Amino acid sequence: MACLLHSNGAGQLPSCLSRVSVFSQLRPEEFELLHSVMRSGHYGKGENIFKEGDRSDSLFVLSRGVIKLTKLEDNGKEHIIRLLFPGDFFGQFSLLQEKPHYASADAADEADICRIHRADFLEVLRRSPDTAARFMSALSGQLEEADSWAAVLTLLEADRRLAKMLLHFRNKSVPFSNEFNLPVSKKELAGVIGATPETISRKLGQLSKGGIAVVRGRKIRILDEAKLRSLAGEA
Repeated sequence: MACLLHSNGAGQLPSCLSRVSVFSQLRPEEFELLHSVMRSGHYGKGENIFKEGDRSDSLFVLSRGVIKLTKLEDNGKEHIIRLLFPGDFFGQFSLLQEKPHYASADAADEADICRIHRADFLEVLRRSPDTAARFMSALSGQLEEADSWAAVLTLLEADRRLAKMLLHFRNKSVPFSNEFNLPVSKKELAGVIGATPETISRKLGQLSKGGIAVVRGRKIRILDEAKLRSLAGEA
């Protein structure tokens, strides 16, 4: 069960705010207002933050860990539609439209999350048109990223989808390192990029044989970033 703490006792809250560009440029009085009403929660691996269909009353900001957003398919299987990394915010669409969550959110690993209640968040937006404009721009960026990934999953071959996803994971988790851990299992990774687990294992093996990356369990070490970028179509 998540351990919730009031903001006055949560040392990670300033970093929660500063991680997200929407909040990093707040005026001091706006920063203090958000800081005073924000709550933090620690979630264990596999723990649920909210379920698809739940009503939303909060905006969530991920401070540490990885969150997976999932939907249930008609056959009852869980499908990962997006992975969230530190600095990402979520729950905003349901919050602003007062609609049920369109997906479930679960901790893929140990996670620290900050939460702002709807009334407090909307008050900050009302007081600060600049913050409201930045928030709308951030929402637009999220939608653009979602459209971009939809095109990747629809148009590209499995090896290119995998290469793009590996670069994305690295850039989100440890952008200045060539060694990182997969935030999800290989089976889950297969679901994210629309491939079978067998295809993922084969493609990861090809990366190793080609001297592009070393794969040991969930640990990935990029040996030739230029080749990986070329494979992803980003050269």
